[in-house]
Amino acid sequence: MENEPRGNFPPTRWSAIEAARSADPAERRRALDRIASVYWKPVYKYVRARYGRSPEDAQDLTQEFFASLVDRAALDTYDPRRARLRTFLRSCVDALVANSDRDAGRLKRGGGIAPLSLEYELAEGELARTGLPSPERLDDFFEREWVRSLLATAVEQLRAACAAKGKDAVFAVFECYDLDDAEPGRPTYADLARDLGLSVTDVTNYLASARRELRRISLELLHETTASDEEFRREARSLLGHDPE
Repeated sequence: MENEPRGNFPPTRWSAIEAARSADPAERRRALDRIASVYWKPVYKYVRARYGRSPEDAQDLTQEFFASLVDRAALDTYDPRRARLRTFLRSCVDALVANSDRDAGRLKRGGGIAPLSLEYELAEGELARTGLPSPERLDDFFEREWVRSLLATAVEQLRAACAAKGKDAVFAVFECYDLDDAEPGRPTYADLARDLGLSVTDVTNYLASARRELRRISLELLHETTASDEEFRREARSLLGHDPE
């Protein structure tokens, strides 16, 4: 990634929130796919945890929720000055679940747009490992899952970018050092250099490069899934722990 343009912000800002309000159905669908890439796991897990719905019912509700964002123009009512997007989306999920039992037009019975392709088994596996939160921790659960999902999406984009540029070694160093949580802990730079056939200097440079690129990708995703610069900065503080530079 050493030859990539540096800088903390993406050079252009394409907002999925703005696109979801477009009159163009294709543009709205593209926006739905982008918003769902970050939010589908938090929504699915939240429905499972807060409402005790079965996996099958939570899948139906998740599909219906994202269809409603675009098909019913739910995002037209969103005002970033009043709430964060994730707070607004969670309130929409609550309303959807509250109405679900009396809603005869559920997506599984043929309404709405084409369903999203989502890896529900992966989400269930994560829930099996972490367990469902206790009732007193539900308020923080959605935010934690949002952070987890955004970073996981960014990591997959980093993996794909490294592969496309023939820089698999860059991702391999990052994966082994920052992502592998196997015992007994992180390897040393010397261990990585030996195992991957690199120099210690290469390991140092590759790890720094991957971290910079992951930060850039994460901020770009945040730009795309927020509706204003102020909301972006608020969410960046939640994600990074400080203001983006």
